Amino acid sequence: MLRVEQLLSGKNGLLLACGAGLVLAMALGFALPAYWVFVGTSVLIAWISLAGLGVVTGTAGMMALCQLSFAAIGAWVLEYLLLEQQLASSLGLLAFPLALLASGIMASLVGVVVGLPALRLRGVNLAVVTLGIAAAVDLTFQRTAFPDAASVERIERPFGIAFSDAGDREYFIFTAVVTLLVVLAVGLLQRGRWGSAWRAVAFSERGAASVGQSVTRAKLTAFATSAFVGGIAGGLTVGQIAQVNFTTFQTIGSLGLYVLSIVVGAHFLEMALLGAVVFVLLPELLKRVGVPLEWSNVAFSLLGIQALTMNSSLGADLRNALVKRRRARGLQQTDSRLAGLEPLRSQLPRGSGKVLLDVRNLTVQFGALKALNDVSFSVREGSIMGLIGPNGAGKSTTIDALTGFVSNHDGVILLGDTPIQAVPPHQRAHLGLRRTFQQDRVPPTMTVGAYVRFVAGASAGQQEVRAALDFLGCPESGTPLQMVDVGTRRLIEVAASLAARPKLLLLDEPAAGLSHEEHLRFAERLRQIPERFGVTLLVIEHDLDLVRSVCTEVTVLNFGQVIARGPSEEVFSNPEVQAAYMGEVESK
Repeated sequence: MLRVEQLLSGKNGLLLACGAGLVLAMALGFALPAYWVFVGTSVLIAWISLAGLGVVTGTAGMMALCQLSFAAIGAWVLEYLLLEQQLASSLGLLAFPLALLASGIMASLVGVVVGLPALRLRGVNLAVVTLGIAAAVDLTFQRTAFPDAASVERIERPFGIAFSDAGDREYFIFTAVVTLLVVLAVGLLQRGRWGSAWRAVAFSERGAASVGQSVTRAKLTAFATSAFVGGIAGGLTVGQIAQVNFTTFQTIGSLGLYVLSIVVGAHFLEMALLGAVVFVLLPELLKRVGVPLEWSNVAFSLLGIQALTMNSSLGADLRNALVKRRRARGLQQTDSRLAGLEPLRSQLPRGSGKVLLDVRNLTVQFGALKALNDVSFSVREGSIMGLIGPNGAGKSTTIDALTGFVSNHDGVILLGDTPIQAVPPHQRAHLGLRRTFQQDRVPPTMTVGAYVRFVAGASAGQQEVRAALDFLGCPESGTPLQMVDVGTRRLIEVAASLAARPKLLLLDEPAAGLSHEEHLRFAERLRQIPERFGVTLLVIEHDLDLVRSVCTEVTVLNFGQVIARGPSEEVFSNPEVQAAYMGEVESK
């Protein structure tokens, strides 16, 4: 029998919540007064809008201020199909649901177009562009009326539901069914690979690209999903009030939704529901006490300022409070890291002799500065090569050029027999070239297991994921990454890359944040990687003890040039290396 906490987590919890929500909606639809049934329908539609907006603003981390524009497009398409194309005459009672689906699809296509600026713009710049789009859509619908303005007919509700008190109750239940289906779909997407891609891109576009994720695809799918959901909300609004116009979807409403999405953390679906209640009931309560409705905009603005200045959301704060005990357990699990692992007696790896990476005459110039000058070296399959040099020697630039994050370079980079110098970063990852970063690029909004599965891809099974985590002493798969310290997150990043089984893995200072004992144990693990996982390593590391104990060959850079390369012992005894690199270390 499943434990209660297992039953209420993940997909099981989402399905149970939707089932309970449907039962509750049916009960409320027949128990509430007619007026509150109408208000409840408005809450459900606002929930859909906020859930869609949460995909872009929360999960994918982009500032979009045009959610009601997608709703307006969805409303227009639904009216056009039902009134001008007379869809009901051919499809009968199914006309409204099918037109509703078409509304979402058309809005999602517009969403892809709106998302194109997000490929180049971020933050406030993107917000300004989407606000301009919202204003343009608003002006367009002011000049081009909705189809119902030129028709004496009324929109036919789904399945013959009438515009009456009894019909409003039935429509409330229909809206609840659609809402729960949309919320379920959004929740499943957020828990799947798309959701992992959105979170990864929100935290670090470079980190996402380095594990094979197309940043372009992630951003456009986020906008398309948000717009689809917004179009559904617009179509449902038509069915609720029968006749709409441009004032129903004004730009100020999109601003209010955005503020609420930030305040409540609308990427949490339950928090999106809370935001919908506030969005609908706050103006209603102000109206009942005789306060002008404009004050609701002031209240939303104050909430938004509070959320932005405090750099937190109500949803995140509530969730952190609810998982406080779990946080404590997670921290206990991550304290040991490598310390609890048994030491291995491993030998230096023996490569096959075949050249896996061949770098020829790599030159990178930024203006008048030549960061790399005619750099050449090779990495043999099954080996561990060290890339070292003093600060400013060009190590990071080399790694960026190899992985595609520096495109303005000359020279040839061969992965096997394939030239990759013109290949984008995410495609290089698919070809078998992966990397880690000096800075933390592991999204804290994911769990350990979700992150490793996202990085490893669909080809990695549960056993491979578990083996990679156990190999480096990482926390349990269900541990939230926000509860894990930076040093452990670096180990998880390495484990995730190993689970992906790339041909070549570039480790950029992987031992940073580890104690001396953990350095030694980590070195033992590194020596095992080529044989155990079939992964060749290129290691950038300032800890010379780790480099000596792990690397079979070493390449030394200084001022963007290779000053030595070859077997480790030979390189470290080179006087030029000692003067340029080891002397600096000893003087620290």
